[in-house]
Amino acid sequence: MSMRKQLVKTVERLLAEDEKIILLLGDIGVFGFRNSFKKFPERVYNIGILEQSTVSLAAGLSMTDLIPVVHTITPFVVERCVEQLKDDFCYQKLGGNFVSVGGSYDYAALGCTHHCPADVGLLKMLPGMEIAVPGTAEEFDLLFQQGYANNRPTYYRLSERENPYGFEVTFGKAIVVQEGSSATVVAVGPALKPVLEAVKALDVTVLYYTCVAPFDEETLKNYCTSGKILLCEPYYRGGLVSDIVRSMWPMKVLVDCVGVPLEFLSNYGSAEEHDESIGFTSFNIRKQLENLINA
Repeated sequence: MSMRKQLVKTVERLLAEDEKIILLLGDIGVFGFRNSFKKFPERVYNIGILEQSTVSLAAGLSMTDLIPVVHTITPFVVERCVEQLKDDFCYQKLGGNFVSVGGSYDYAALGCTHHCPADVGLLKMLPGMEIAVPGTAEEFDLLFQQGYANNRPTYYRLSERENPYGFEVTFGKAIVVQEGSSATVVAVGPALKPVLEAVKALDVTVLYYTCVAPFDEETLKNYCTSGKILLCEPYYRGGLVSDIVRSMWPMKVLVDCVGVPLEFLSNYGSAEEHDESIGFTSFNIRKQLENLINA
């Protein structure tokens, strides 16, 4: 099951269980939630292509002790709405859920307007915003159940691409996938898939993060004795460097990054072709990791 289909399944189940939930769509996912419109007509709304107003509406609902869930594609809920997320939710310390799909360049053929590798970097600058980056549909289900009613603004970054298998994830906690002594690889969400291929037969630790805010500092510090860290993120690279350095203080560390470069991807092609073009592949991850080990 894709993450987006899981979103429908998860939210429909919670709509039946929790009468406080209000679902707001931005003309995205309307067909997927067709049954929810019929079952819960007073709690499911397609607001349309009015994303900024939708986020502000969600803040008003939250102030009345309801639990808003806002869903549309990544650039529309993040880049268009960063001011509303900042002022209406984070500053007011209100709870709400913002679920995107198509992060970075999952919708590669639609060009810059539908690309959004900047989402995590932008939202990490908003005090109080929580950010979840699941790697499978099942992980999203677990994370959403744990976090949807936590009275904090929470962003769930869904992807069209998934890891080969999932974990019993806990919101805000990293998972130790394997232990080694030469270096530590920090893999975020769907980035774990190429990482698993890249680290075969290497004596390295792999830490898997499905939440980047809050960042699990303790696990990183406990499982990085080498001081050499390769950070692999499915958005603009380097987003967690400050978290990593702070976590490891006062230990000196070497950090290298794999992710999306800070540039517009103007070539036409599929998401997988963009991966090849920017070097977001298991081959390149292994090459950078071996260089880091030998540094």
